[in-house]
Amino acid sequence: MVNEFETYDDGIESRISFREVNFKKDAELLYKWMNEEHVIPFWKLNGPRNNYYRHLEKALADSHQTLYIGCINDKPMSYWEAYWVKGDVVENVYPSAPFDQGIHLLIGEKDDLGKGYSLPLLKAMVRHQFEEPGTEKVIAEPDIRNEKMIHVFEKCGFRAIQPIELPDKTALLMFCRKDEFYRRWGCSDKERAQTHL
Repeated sequence: MVNEFETYDDGIESRISFREVNFKKDAELLYKWMNEEHVIPFWKLNGPRNNYYRHLEKALADSHQTLYIGCINDKPMSYWEAYWVKGDVVENVYPSAPFDQGIHLLIGEKDDLGKGYSLPLLKAMVRHQFEEPGTEKVIAEPDIRNEKMIHVFEKCGFRAIQPIELPDKTALLMFCRKDEFYRRWGCSDKERAQTHL
């Protein structure tokens, strides 16, 4: 996956960008976000700083995922894990295809909650994931209690499939199919050109 990408969202009249997480640059910020009240119930990574640092180092070394900081007009305000379903704990929960991808996310800054940023950010990330030619489906497995995030996934084009039991939570398995996503949001010029090759 590309390490950095950006787009402009007309709805929020802002530039959205993603860059790959850098441990030295981002560990303290991510540790702060993991200890925010709105994040703790769903990520459960609060606690001693050294414990989280070890977790982050392990996550960064995991070749089946890419970790991103999401920014609005260059301001870091969200965290993203884009992963290949193959090699993930969710791989055997449904009949996965080889290029299925998944997504985890959180809005880190309290001041950015409730401003309508989640959907534009999610659309940008999912569009980026669909630029992988083999990917026809992006999945999500939000905590089944996280009604706000489930609603955002649905608005983006994800459909609820079924509740699933994962090691750390009861989740709602959700699918976003490429053709449905493009019908809802349209193709970029680049994607439209590739479609007609």
